Amino acid sequence: MSNLDLKPAPAVCGQQAATGPVKDLLTGRQVPLGESTVVRRLLPSLGRRMVGAWCFVDHYGPDDIADEPGMQVPPHPHMGLQTVSWLHEGSVLHRDSLGSLQTVRPRELGLMTSGRAISHSEESPREHARYLHGAQLWVALPDAHRHTAPAFEHHPELPVVTADGLTARLILGTLDGATSPGTTYTPLTGADLTLRAGAAHRLPVEEGFEYAVLAMSGSAEVDGVPVEPGSLLYLGCGRRDLPLRARTDATVLLLGGEPFTERLVMWWNFIGRTGDEIARARTDWEHGTRFGEVHGYAGTRLRAPELPATPLKVRGREG
Repeated sequence: MSNLDLKPAPAVCGQQAATGPVKDLLTGRQVPLGESTVVRRLLPSLGRRMVGAWCFVDHYGPDDIADEPGMQVPPHPHMGLQTVSWLHEGSVLHRDSLGSLQTVRPRELGLMTSGRAISHSEESPREHARYLHGAQLWVALPDAHRHTAPAFEHHPELPVVTADGLTARLILGTLDGATSPGTTYTPLTGADLTLRAGAAHRLPVEEGFEYAVLAMSGSAEVDGVPVEPGSLLYLGCGRRDLPLRARTDATVLLLGGEPFTERLVMWWNFIGRTGDEIARARTDWEHGTRFGEVHGYAGTRLRAPELPATPLKVRGREG
């Protein structure tokens, strides 16, 4: 998934994590993606830059694409991060510079580790379902692993935790004794929670993690706060369990992890540690071979936007 903003602002990542539980409800801003898709961008935002190592959250749909091309994101580069494709409806065809060609379907994990450099495209198949609904997420790679070799993983079967009225499917990391097969580089949780109308449950969570919940569909309460589709509730740290209640059939994504303390900067589709590193990555995409080539996409690749006039700065959680 790409940030297609033609004038992307440098995102200062590594904001101070709340030291205890909070209830900070964030709403997304509308951002066009490709030819016909509009997403609600929840992270990064003015109110919150990261949740653990999760640093980018887009929610889209449900969109009626019966007579539309659907998602059409041309080849573009990534560096220093992982991308997570997560669908509730529809399908997305992934191609990348490693030669991967994979259709990702609802509740299947498409996980791409960019490492030092990769490029990819995403598109709705020519023959596609009527509706497209999902989330696109990024995870920042820690310094020790951000130059790792690029890789793509597809996991159609994921572990599931069940309780009365609740089904939790592990996307990444661990939850309540279950562990996703997806590769992670920091202590992390990502889970798709499906709640039946009237269900009430206290979900065990890690006290040292910070958490947020992305509302996908239906109407639910998280720790007493109503969440509606397309909103993100930041929950802070210091919880041992998370109260959930469904007013209707509902689904939410639980995102969490140890607070990410490294200093970094995110611009366009790159995460680095210095402005010069980001500038070199842009030059390599425009003029070099470092990010490879995506074969089979019926269109031209994305051009990189111009760097901002002011130097890119790197800051940590406190500054």
